[in-house]
Amino acid sequence: MVTLADVARHAGVSSSTVSYALSGKRPISDETRTRIEQAVTDLGYHPHAGARALAGKRSHVIALVVPLHPEVHVPTMMEIAIAVTVAAREHGYDVLLLTNDEGPEGIRRVAATGLADGVILMDVRLDDDRIPVLQAEEVPAALIGLPDDPAGLSCVDHDFATAGALCADHLADLGHRDVAFIGYSSGVYRRHAGYAERTLNGFRQRAEQRGLRVLHRPCEGTYESTAGTLARIFADRPGTTGLVVQNEAAIGPLLSLLRAGGRTVPEDASVLAICPDPLAEQHSPRLTSVTGSQKDLGQVAVDQVMARIAATGAGDQPEDQLLLLPPELVVRESTAPAPRRS
Repeated sequence: MVTLADVARHAGVSSSTVSYALSGKRPISDETRTRIEQAVTDLGYHPHAGARALAGKRSHVIALVVPLHPEVHVPTMMEIAIAVTVAAREHGYDVLLLTNDEGPEGIRRVAATGLADGVILMDVRLDDDRIPVLQAEEVPAALIGLPDDPAGLSCVDHDFATAGALCADHLADLGHRDVAFIGYSSGVYRRHAGYAERTLNGFRQRAEQRGLRVLHRPCEGTYESTAGTLARIFADRPGTTGLVVQNEAAIGPLLSLLRAGGRTVPEDASVLAICPDPLAEQHSPRLTSVTGSQKDLGQVAVDQVMARIAATGAGDQPEDQLLLLPPELVVRESTAPAPRRS
């Protein structure tokens, strides 16, 4: 690991001068400051936050890693972030929000600087390359999401496979046979986002068991992309009467396009959304939805990371915890028995 003395040698100054430049405690000439900043960049030095430089001290900060990809529904992510922040305050902790998609390097930076006592990871992929770094750096961590191999980890997530199965069961119970699943953009599936793949797999498996014919179509979520997605669905399967949507941005355009195309919801087409309750309630008709508590996700994740921080501080082996929160199907006005075929 690069030290402050290494930076001083590289910049041709004393260690105390580097310390003053980084802390701002004493004035430093512009020329000297420039040399020090260049040395920091060249060597990849991370100034230590102080929590681990002083034995037994903690930063009382949790880092919440939330990569904000273009296709991410920011309100949902921020709802979870707020829940994490509120829960952390109950433990006397603040939350450092990291939104850049830095991958493993972001985890290394947090570990090297002592910025946080623990990390909560969101937007977890099935083969997430950040997890080996967490384990190698021995960073106390909790995941809001479920990777392929959760061994040695603390994870909490909605049970997305069950959510998908609930959607298939609901439409099958209403007599629908041709159904379509409108998902997130293709980029979400390419990076193997766990919440997307698990939902789709759960839906497909239950649909097969119930004798449903299924189309899956990724969608960017804009009005234009939703229009294209819907047109392809009805071109490929004109008899489609049930639509499941796991893409918050596509819900509004989808309902508008169905109305514009002369299809009434739910008489001609049933629409079922996987989304938070407030979003389902704001549309007309109010949407039948499968949902889960974002607040509970945040609370459990904080409890998990605090348990691992405490275990690490005591020199104990942290206990693995895996909790899948059960989803809830709320029937509203957007689903009805399948229309009779003439």
